[in-house]
Amino acid sequence: MALNYSTARFVASYQTPEQLPAPTAPEISFVGRSNVGKSSIMNKIFKRKGLVKVSSRPGSTQAINFFDVDGVVFADLPGYGFAKVPPSEKERWKRLIDGYFTQERRHALCVSLIDIRHDASKLDVQMVTYLMEHEIPFIIAFTKADKLSRSKQEQQVRSLCRQLAFAGEVVALPCSAETAQGVDDLRAIIEDALRQEKRG
Repeated sequence: MALNYSTARFVASYQTPEQLPAPTAPEISFVGRSNVGKSSIMNKIFKRKGLVKVSSRPGSTQAINFFDVDGVVFADLPGYGFAKVPPSEKERWKRLIDGYFTQERRHALCVSLIDIRHDASKLDVQMVTYLMEHEIPFIIAFTKADKLSRSKQEQQVRSLCRQLAFAGEVVALPCSAETAQGVDDLRAIIEDALRQEKRG
C-alpha cells in the first residue's frame, strides 16, 4: 500500500505501557540507541523537517510517541543506552519498550536503527535478539551512512551483520538523514510490510 506521507501528524505521547491505546491500525515502530539519529530518519521518511523532535541532547525521547500517516501508526520508542540518566529512569524506559512489544498490537514492522560507524554495542545485540525471540518483524537501518565512503559502508554492513549474528536473514541497509540515502528503500520496505500485515 502506498502511503501519503504528507498526512503525517503527531497523535500522542505515552509514558507507561498501560497508557497505550488499544491497537486500531498496523504499527511501524522505530527503536535504537540514543543519538543514533532516529528522529532525523523519521522526519526524512515523513518528508517533514520538524515533526519528530530532534534534540542535541541524547535520551530526550522519554515516552513512546505515536504519529499517524495515512491511517498507519508510526511509533517512536525511547532511545536506549544513554548513560546520564538515573537507573530508575533506564528501568522505566526498558519497561515501556518491553510493554509495547509484548502487548497484542499489530506489529507490521520494527525499524531497528544502528550507527554504521561503530561496532554493534551490547545493547544493539540485545535489541536485535529481543526482536527475533519475540518474532517481531524487523529490519536494520544503519544510520549516518553519509559519514563513510560507499566501499566502507559495504564493509561495515557486512561486519555489523556478523556481529549481530543474523547475516543474510534480515534486511539491512545503510541510510542517511543528511543525503536521503536509503530513505526511498525504507519507505518501500515499510509499505511492503503493511501489505503483508493486511494479508495477514
